Amino acid sequence: MTHMGPAILVVDDNEDNRYTLTRRLRRQGYENVAVATNGREALELIGKRPFDLILLDIMMPEMNGYEVLERLKSDDKLRHLPVIMISALTELESVVRCIELGAEDYLPKPFNNVLLAARIGASLERKRLHDSEAEHLAEIDRQRARADELLHAILPARAVRELRTTDRVSARRYEDVTVLFGDLVGFTSYCERNPPDEVVACLDRLVAEFEEIAARHRLEKIKTMGDAFMATGNLLEPHADPVMASIRCAFEMAEAARRNAGRWQLRIGIHIGPVVAGVIGRTKFNFDLWGDTVNVAARLSQFGSEGAVYLTGDAWRRVVDRCPGDCLGSVPLKGKGELEVYFCRPPDRAPAMQPA
Repeated sequence: MTHMGPAILVVDDNEDNRYTLTRRLRRQGYENVAVATNGREALELIGKRPFDLILLDIMMPEMNGYEVLERLKSDDKLRHLPVIMISALTELESVVRCIELGAEDYLPKPFNNVLLAARIGASLERKRLHDSEAEHLAEIDRQRARADELLHAILPARAVRELRTTDRVSARRYEDVTVLFGDLVGFTSYCERNPPDEVVACLDRLVAEFEEIAARHRLEKIKTMGDAFMATGNLLEPHADPVMASIRCAFEMAEAARRNAGRWQLRIGIHIGPVVAGVIGRTKFNFDLWGDTVNVAARLSQFGSEGAVYLTGDAWRRVVDRCPGDCLGSVPLKGKGELEVYFCRPPDRAPAMQPA
């Protein structure tokens, strides 16, 4: 209902009836009243603007009240619009037919002021209650959609589907999963030199771009930890070439970091192997990975002092004939000991980085 009050449409081919009814409506405080002289004109008006109630005569030329009522009740957007039939006392059988077709009520001619006020008031109240319920249900749908968005922001799509189906996400061991860790070089010192809002804004834009890049390469973002970004390939969704996809993703991410206002360099570690994955927590749950594959990729992202892409021997052997790079030999990694590490160059263009 508008600020002018409920919108009422009077449909009657008799000018005297239209005048009498609209005058009485205005005396009862209903100022937002429109008129139509036949059913076709009424449907045109209803298509152009919303109404809260229709007072509809039965016997009219061109299109009678039955036809208008049937058209309204067959339209999903209009079927809840209340319709009060206007009838002479001799048309009561027709009124019964209209009620069966979905009319809200009827008004006999000549019009009785008390009955007119009571039936219009009751119909408008039911319309108000229906609109209120519809808005409440729409708000529930909006909140459900918002919750669904938040759930997808926390969990991978397949985990969300499993959660909806079984009300839980089972922990599992997954084989041949590529884990990509990206770490921004010098981020801590950047935080100390710049205002907090600028730091967070730059990082937020960069992470959003990382997410888009990962999605393009069919990798699944797992989480961010401070300035670190973690993604996987061939975890919940099958991937035929997860290592090469991770390499291409890594160089696109590095380029995005250089373009960012922070002008950061990005160190990236890539490893492939088995992982355990599942959901932990109750009030602030999250989907996470565990295992040696995760630890190795994380350690590689800390290797060296400049931005570069590093692979383990296991990952390198998956792309050795398709990607340029250099073996750095056995490299000591914290908590892991000596590990064969490869410095990777972009697979489709000239070298852009130098090994640490």
